Amino acid sequence: AKEVENRGAGEILFTSMDHDGTKAGFANEALAKLSTLVNIPIIASGGAGSVQHFIDTFIKGKSDAALAASVFHFGEIKIIDLKKELRNNTIEVRL
Repeated sequence: AKEVENRGAGEILFTSMDHDGTKAGFANEALAKLSTLVNIPIIASGGAGSVQHFIDTFIKGKSDAALAASVFHFGEIKIIDLKKELRNNTIEVRL
């Protein structure tokens, strides 16, 4: 990770293949460790299944951003509801 930062990467998209598609949450332990190693934004990917998973990845995983697909495509989480809950948990987000 430090090497890609040194080579000029503007951010890191961290996808945990062990978590991807599980809807069991992001790889927050690994994300938190990665955040101590680099000074560029980290985007969490893989594992989103609930609003709480997003809250956890910002607080516990120290992620700067997070992405998901199926929870939005299948209407399991509404984007506006997610944004409101993030804001309620003092996580900066545009509404």
